[in-house]
Amino acid sequence: MASYNIAIVGASGAVGHEFLKVLAERDFPVGRLRLLATERSQGKRINFRGREYTVEKTTADSFAGMDIALFAGGSASLEFGPAAMGAGAVVIDNSSNYRYQDDVPLVVPEVNPEDARWHRGIIANPNCSTIQLVVALKPLHDAARIKRVICSTYQAVSGAGLPGLEELREQTGQVLNGEPVQPAAFKHQIAFNVIPQIDVLKDDGYYKEELKMVWETRKMFHDPEIRVACTCVRVPVFRSHSEAVTIETERPLSPEAARELLANAPGVVVVDDPAQFQYPMPILSSDTDAVYVGRIRRDLSSDNGLMLWVVADQIRKGAATNAVQIAELLVREGLIR
Repeated sequence: MASYNIAIVGASGAVGHEFLKVLAERDFPVGRLRLLATERSQGKRINFRGREYTVEKTTADSFAGMDIALFAGGSASLEFGPAAMGAGAVVIDNSSNYRYQDDVPLVVPEVNPEDARWHRGIIANPNCSTIQLVVALKPLHDAARIKRVICSTYQAVSGAGLPGLEELREQTGQVLNGEPVQPAAFKHQIAFNVIPQIDVLKDDGYYKEELKMVWETRKMFHDPEIRVACTCVRVPVFRSHSEAVTIETERPLSPEAARELLANAPGVVVVDDPAQFQYPMPILSSDTDAVYVGRIRRDLSSDNGLMLWVVADQIRKGAATNAVQIAELLVREGLIR
């Protein structure tokens, strides 16, 4: 079996560690492995499949002989992505740096695998909240064409990285002990609170996280006419994002038909027996790769409306797993340059 040389940029961070975990779990055919990060993490030792690797400082020369370069996020892909492509590697980028460029495919393998075929050396990984949304909507869109989406997210603190996790842990203890709270990772106290703000505020009153879901859904569905409106909220949950989704379809689609379509869709697990208190929850989805869908019911305010509850681990399917699935797609279809 052929093997492929992999470089991971940001290997010492949360998503970088998850890249390694997913590569091992999915038995990806890794040949040579190069772990890269900033100078601050240089020299760290990380285990992969029983062997220890030393983290190296990322430079323009780090990608010689690499087939695939996985970028965990941040600005690194702007600085080193061109060098990786110039060395012949296919870049799979988890940041937002290239997502909205017309000549860069934005791919979720269960949704639009065909877009990977026209890559020119780089493929963008979508925003975590968009990934779980489009995986749930794809079979319904194919069956009845979705005209409108309204989505409210309930996003875990780990979406803000390690500082978000640490802040929730610390503040929970402070609040319970009656101690003062000093927010740092978030603009307000996150323990026992919800914050309706993620990313930066734009001129139209939307935060950028909300607009990402609009732009990315349209791009991956190849349908600029889909109307998408989102409100993104940070909640005091450690891991896994949840979404309340309402859709309006062009053609009628019953909850029973939607349930069957979703049950047969790749990457989706239906958990939908509310009478028995069975529905998706963050503690169910954490550390798994599936998108969980439940609470499938009619929207009583619309003739062709449905309502869904969608939950997924944003570090796994929302980041690392989707990127590794893109790499698997490249291998399967012979798209490694």
